[in-house]
Amino acid sequence: MIVSWNWLTSYLRLDMPADVLAERLALAGLNHERTEEVGGDLALDLEVTSNRPDCLSHLGVAREIAVLFDRPRPDAHDPRPPESGPPARELTRIDVEAPDLCPRFTARVVSGVTVGPSPWWLRKRLETIGVRPISNVVDITNYVMFECGQPLHAYDLARLDGRRLVVRRARGGETLTAINNKVYELSPEMLVIADASRPVGLAGVMGGLDTEIGPATRDVLIEAAQFDPVSVRRTGRALGLSSPSSHRFERGLDPSRTEWASRRCAELILDLAGGTLHEGVIDLGEPVAPRGPIVLRFKQVPRVLGIDVPHVTAVAILKALGLDVLAEGIDELTVRPPSWRADLEREVDLIEEVARIYGYDHIPEDRPVPLARSSRGPRERVEDLTRVALTGLGFDEAVTFSLVADDHVIPLGGGPIATPIRVEHSSRKREVVLRPSLVPSLLAARSYNEAHGVSDARLFEVAHVYLPRPDRPLPDEPTHLGIVGAGDYPALKGVVEALLDRLHVAEPIEARPSELALFAPGRQAEMLLGGASLGHLGEVDRAALDRFELRGACVAAELDFDLLNSRAVLTPRYHPLPAFPAVSRDLSLVVPDDLPWADLAAAARGAAGPQLEEITYLDTFRGGNVPAGSQSVHFGLRFRHPSRTLTGEEVERALDAVVADCAARFGATLRA
Repeated sequence: MIVSWNWLTSYLRLDMPADVLAERLALAGLNHERTEEVGGDLALDLEVTSNRPDCLSHLGVAREIAVLFDRPRPDAHDPRPPESGPPARELTRIDVEAPDLCPRFTARVVSGVTVGPSPWWLRKRLETIGVRPISNVVDITNYVMFECGQPLHAYDLARLDGRRLVVRRARGGETLTAINNKVYELSPEMLVIADASRPVGLAGVMGGLDTEIGPATRDVLIEAAQFDPVSVRRTGRALGLSSPSSHRFERGLDPSRTEWASRRCAELILDLAGGTLHEGVIDLGEPVAPRGPIVLRFKQVPRVLGIDVPHVTAVAILKALGLDVLAEGIDELTVRPPSWRADLEREVDLIEEVARIYGYDHIPEDRPVPLARSSRGPRERVEDLTRVALTGLGFDEAVTFSLVADDHVIPLGGGPIATPIRVEHSSRKREVVLRPSLVPSLLAARSYNEAHGVSDARLFEVAHVYLPRPDRPLPDEPTHLGIVGAGDYPALKGVVEALLDRLHVAEPIEARPSELALFAPGRQAEMLLGGASLGHLGEVDRAALDRFELRGACVAAELDFDLLNSRAVLTPRYHPLPAFPAVSRDLSLVVPDDLPWADLAAAARGAAGPQLEEITYLDTFRGGNVPAGSQSVHFGLRFRHPSRTLTGEEVERALDAVVADCAARFGATLRA
């Protein structure tokens, strides 16, 4: 932000050297880049951080100087330009069809203006800050923006089709010729200002060439509005456009200055271009909601800063910054931030303001600041246990990028596949999609390791994925756990079971057949935890291995970490060791080739009776003496009675019941 020294003197007395002013501003957070002399004036280039959009104006910088040098706070005068003639509502019509992206829109009409060069003082102030003068009406809109921070735009009312404006989203196939003489193709997510037939401006970014102010303009429509910062930023980046207006809209505006800026602009147009200001203002939108109060506990100031700031001094600083004191006691102060300081939300924000105005140089370098160690929450503890468990099993933690290339968009969840979210990211060309799953990124990392001589990289990652929601603009961001490594399906399933055991998850885990393209058919499953979907795991299909340029076989899993977190038991309970021995038996049943193990296990578990403690899949065999179209499934069963030792006859009866039930259900036979 470049500010003019002479312009600042119209708000307050500057009796200090320019270098002293620049240094004090820098120490308070407005870093000084340079000072240049421009035609008898001084141009101070200040770096304004994104949380201080109030300083993107001369009035805002003047307020800051007043606080730092103990001057009366400058307040802009209240413009009251004379109105006459027909009301503005009879001369134009304004419609806001996208109130979510345009919470407020104001319009005034000035007729009979004379467009010409601006007076010397106005041209001089704009030239000092690096703005090229154009004409009196256009220069006034720029002047008011740099004065108070509220961007404005002036339209030639006669060149608006239907003499109306519509604030709406762009329609497919629409284009706009901007005031820079370039044609831009618009997309439906962009907010435009249109007349009755076509877009005439990009909301918050740039106006259109067809309705700009020219020498023949006689009737002017003044726009002052509030636009959604995210929408303005997205439109500007998509089209490669940036302007002083978009720079301010992206950082948020003072809502109390919108209508004021409109009146100020109308006042200057009457003074410098003549004409008639028509009665009334078209003001569409909700009234500005009052800011909530913030409580400052005086004891927190020395605790955070390490020094004691007198209460009287702290209160005086906050008042000078424009905060309204609602209540003042011995121990605390209740204040309401001004409309131009949207960054003040919490108690610590007030303490920071006190510190920077009081002066950071008052804080000794060796002054100890009391710190309290924060305890880890349940989620952090579950994450730590997960890392310990997986690193103990031989895996290394990976951190991969949230943006991926189009060919790495492979959803691994259930339900319909939504269109992934694309992000315009200036520093990356291929990786422009927010990933819906972690496994592809881990497979790419494994491929990189393999190409550099590490053939068995076993990796895991705990991170967010981004799942689009058709009913709202922002995606769901659940946390997933991705795992990749060598081995086969049973080995990876054992890793998941070991993790669940380390987290003391009590619910049973069940594998259900799935059909994801990433995994090999028949070598994959959806994991259910207590009936809820935990995720998917399996052996990566050969086509997918080739796609990621992986030579060796690979297994992968993606689990819902939020579900794991909700089912983990951080304080395990004591369970006594079994007092009586278990009896283990194996069975090999010949069943149809398409029978899933999950169905066979469920039937065996139901038929074995209450003494069955565990059932374990061991192997599958095809060929040999096994008939075509069948498979021999080998599994183990472990029985135990809680109060006595089981007899061999009891175990045999349970095994017979399993064989009989499976024969009735699936036509199973014992393998010879």
